Parts: sequence; structure tokens; C-alpha cells
Amino acid sequence: MPKLNLNRLPMPRQDPKARVRNFNEVALGYSAEQAQAEASRCIQCPKRPCTEGCPVEVDIPGFILAVREGNMPEAVKRLKDKNSLPGISGRVCPQETQCEAACTLAKKGAPIAIGRLERYVADWERANMQSASSLPAQPAPSGKRVAVVGSGPAGLTAAADLAKLGHSVTIFEALHVAGGVLMYGIPEFRLPKDIVQAEVDYVASLGVKVELDSVIGKLVTIDELLNNDYHAVFLGTGAGLPRFLNIPGENLNGIYSANEFLTRVNLMKAYRFPEYDTPVKVGRRVAVIGGGNVAMDSARCALRLGAEVVYIVYRRSEAEMPARREEAENAMEEGIQFKLLTNPKRMLGNEQNWVVGMECYKMELGEPDESGRSRPITKAGSEFIIDVDVVIVALGTRPNPLIAQTTEGLEITRWGTVVADEEMGKTVKDKVWAGGDIVTGAATVISAMGAGKRAAGDIDSYLRGQDT
Repeated sequence: MPKLNLNRLPMPRQDPKARVRNFNEVALGYSAEQAQAEASRCIQCPKRPCTEGCPVEVDIPGFILAVREGNMPEAVKRLKDKNSLPGISGRVCPQETQCEAACTLAKKGAPIAIGRLERYVADWERANMQSASSLPAQPAPSGKRVAVVGSGPAGLTAAADLAKLGHSVTIFEALHVAGGVLMYGIPEFRLPKDIVQAEVDYVASLGVKVELDSVIGKLVTIDELLNNDYHAVFLGTGAGLPRFLNIPGENLNGIYSANEFLTRVNLMKAYRFPEYDTPVKVGRRVAVIGGGNVAMDSARCALRLGAEVVYIVYRRSEAEMPARREEAENAMEEGIQFKLLTNPKRMLGNEQNWVVGMECYKMELGEPDESGRSRPITKAGSEFIIDVDVVIVALGTRPNPLIAQTTEGLEITRWGTVVADEEMGKTVKDKVWAGGDIVTGAATVISAMGAGKRAAGDIDSYLRGQDT
């Protein structure tokens, strides 16, 4: 038996000193030789634990074997049989806690770089194959129509799977471009927008109709969709309503929610000013409140926009940060300063009502709370001031209430999320399914994709008159 190779190939990346001056993608991707070398590490486990760890059940050993053998069309086929958005998930999925965590090699060394190989296959397809050549065989039309509300990862996945099953699908997107959080929330240097657009175009090539500038709840209601010859509705509108600190001074000028800041930078192209005339205040000293991926994205955008000093202000320690380790390490490499065990008390403003400082408490960790993380406790008399001229609040999001307010019979939790079956996404309202952040609150792209896939399967069973 050949000796196991427990060391995986690192991802080529831009040098930190160069990348902080541009919005180009940080990770550069494997070459063909690197991809084959990494794929050759896979021992092709018969039990396939990696596939069991994948929320969308990709045939991971199958596509990796095809990469190893240089059969790239087969790798594309194996990958896209279950995953319609591999260029996206290969870049932003937290594989380290899912498929790679289940990899057999992880027990003794580094797991196979599944996400990097997924990205390689998706990028190879985009560069080398005509879109029609990778389309699945067209099924016989079912005669059923499904409305998908929202074109984020859950909506795109549900729409693609339903189209592959023969149903007529229309996506209704509130914004002027499709992609949801993939377009407005994740920066270009992590997820280039031409990649997202290519994945959207693939979904459309399956026969899915995409209606932009269509705010469901204003344009039409869910009930009106169901009364207008749609046989089922999938809600995948995400969680775009920001949370705030609710502390004194939070309404001062120069304080953004991460949603607004990232939408201006990403969707409205503020990073390409003056080519795109989108206003965004470029601070000299910027503080980002939070410790998740959105906080890292906001801090790294602020740095690229010209900030001299950028702080991550987080009330727990580094070990409790919910951000992917890779993203936190990238931020540290780029010079982001981490003020851990720190929590804002109030914002300080000048006579013109612009933020100029932030008074904070020092924190210490106590017993674990309901999330399993150590509870942060304020240290008495520990107040201190950080000088800032821009603050970005990245404390998570919850669903926009519009759908709930305009849909009779839809059950909502006290957090504003839609109540749906955990496995299949069926809501208490007849003919309505939901999945992704609108059900779970802010979570990962791949978990939303998994929810969209499971809901699509259940909708298909319902439409074909089977038990659900």
C-alpha cells in the first residue's frame, strides 16, 4: 500500500502587501499540475465519509478521481450532478467543518483540499466548456409551475434542482441583479461577481426564468402567486435586516451597518469610484464590531478603500470567533488589528454629529452560554476610548419582515424567521416551502444550498402527488 501523503498543497495567494491595494481575488487557484497532485492524495475511501459531510451530497471521491486521471469533463459531470453552484461553494463554503472534517486523512494529517479542487473544476469548466455541453438531459415537462422568491444560494439551488426535475420555475428577485447575498454581501476579493453571474447564467440555461426588480409582498403577495397558476412557492429571501448594538450615539454619522457598507462596496461598486459614482465614507481609523465572516469582509474592504488603521472589535477571545479561520488569518496578514475581549459602551460624536470615538469596556470570559461559547462579562471600571471616524456594525442579521407581514398563515418565530420543517423546509402554510437564512437566521452559503436542495426534492414529491 502506498504511503499516505498527509500534507496538502497550499493555495497560491496574492502577497498581503500587494492585495491590500486591490480588490482582486486573494486566492489564485491551483494549476492543473497542482490540482492533480492534490487529487492524488485521495485514498478513495469505500465508506465515503466526505460525501456524508457535504450538505448537498456531492460525489466527492468521484470528481476527485476524475481530476487525478485528467478527465475534466467527467469531473464537471460528477460535481454538477449535485451542486449547481460549484464556483461559489468552492470559494466560500466552510469545507473545514464539513466534508474536509470528515476526510479520513484528517485523522492523521491534513485532509484533502476538497474546496480548492471543487473551485478548480468549476473554473476549468468556465474556461474550457461551452455551457450547453455541460447541461443535463432535458426532462419531460411536468406541467407544474413553481415560484422561487429570492435568488441567493437557497433560491438558486432550489430553482436549478426543480428545473432538472422537469418543472417550470420562475425566480423573483427584489434587486436589479440576481445572486442575493452572493452579490451584495461577499467582497470581490473573496467571490468575484463574474463567477456569481456565471452560476446564475447556468441556472437560467436550465430553463429557469429570472424576474428582477420584483419585490414579493409589494408587487404581488405569496397568495396571489398561488392564485396565479403557481403550484408551489419556495421562500429563499435570506436575512438582510441588520442588527445593531442599541447603545448611545449609534445614530451618529459615519456609522454603518455591515449590510449597507458591503452593499455600497460590492453591489454598487463603490470600490471602483469614480467609475461608479457610489458614495461611501472612507475612514482614516475604522472600527468593525463583530467577529464573523461579515466582520472580516467589512474590515478588509475598509483597508482596501484606504483606511490607515482598521480594528476588529470583538467581545470574546480569538478562540470563540465565528469567522472561518482562513478569513481571520487573511485579515491578520493584511494588518487588521484585533481588539479582543472588548465591547462598545457608547459612540462619541463631534458638533457636526460625526462619530469621532468609541468608548469600550474590557471583557473577561465566564461560564459557557446557550451557544456553548464562554459568556463575556464586563470588567468594572475598565472603560477606555478608541479614536475612530467610521464604525461598521457586523453583529448579524434577521429576515426582512415584508414576507411575514403580507402572507397570511405563515408562522414566524420571535426572531422573525419562518417556521419550517427542519429537513424538508415545508412551512405550516399549504404549498409553501422555505429554506436558508429566512429559516435559520444568518448562516453559511452551503447550508442554504443544502436547504434549497432538500426543499426542491420535497416540492417535487408533492407536485407528483406523492406523500410529503
